[in-house]
Amino acid sequence: MSKKHKTYFNWSTGKDSSLALYYLLQNDQFDVKQLLTSINVHYKRVSMHGVRYELVMEQAQSIGIPLTTLELPQKPDMETYDAIMYDTIKKLKLQHYTHTAFGDIFLEDLRSYRENQLKKLDIEAHFPLWKKDTTLLMREFINLGFKAKVICINSHLLDLSFLGRDLDESFIQDLPKNVDPCGENGEFHTFCYDGPIFTKPISFTIGEKTYKEYTSSNKDENSDTKNVGFWFCDLLSKK
Repeated sequence: MSKKHKTYFNWSTGKDSSLALYYLLQNDQFDVKQLLTSINVHYKRVSMHGVRYELVMEQAQSIGIPLTTLELPQKPDMETYDAIMYDTIKKLKLQHYTHTAFGDIFLEDLRSYRENQLKKLDIEAHFPLWKKDTTLLMREFINLGFKAKVICINSHLLDLSFLGRDLDESFIQDLPKNVDPCGENGEFHTFCYDGPIFTKPISFTIGEKTYKEYTSSNKDENSDTKNVGFWFCDLLSKK
């Protein structure tokens, strides 16, 4: 029997991460020893969608895999982000990690960016969900018994009624046709709180809902949208 690859998994707390990790744990080529999550140290929240650090820790404890954090300042530029990422992964490399995995599905430029960054440290990237049909993935996610709460929505694509809902069959059916069922283009983000990778559900209550606008990366002068608005749903640990 061949030796398993020592692997860390890029954990972003939601549906894609959960399903990709589930796939990875079924694959006898990989020995997943660490979860890696980006945390904004100023807010003590996940940098992408604002999940509180304590809830990420509860996820890791329930999964049974230790958590390492990529600690980011309040508003890092790409140069700062890349430098912190490099230093964090270098430490993992010194611990003999050779492989990593992501929950990305079809964004080619994002995959290329990740692979190019990892080549510098000779870490091989794996993408368990790559190019799979996103509607089928979400149905598989639900049928496997995963449960997730919708915690962030793009207000230009989804109305406020979608925020705070569970990701279930009715949620998928209600999505507009221009929204990917996995939210792969950033239409929505989720927090996974139960499923086959967890030993026990994560307990939380629904907190405040807030709206924030960010400058759009779209530089087209003919574009009507200069800012992108997002609604966030805070989750509070019951512990």
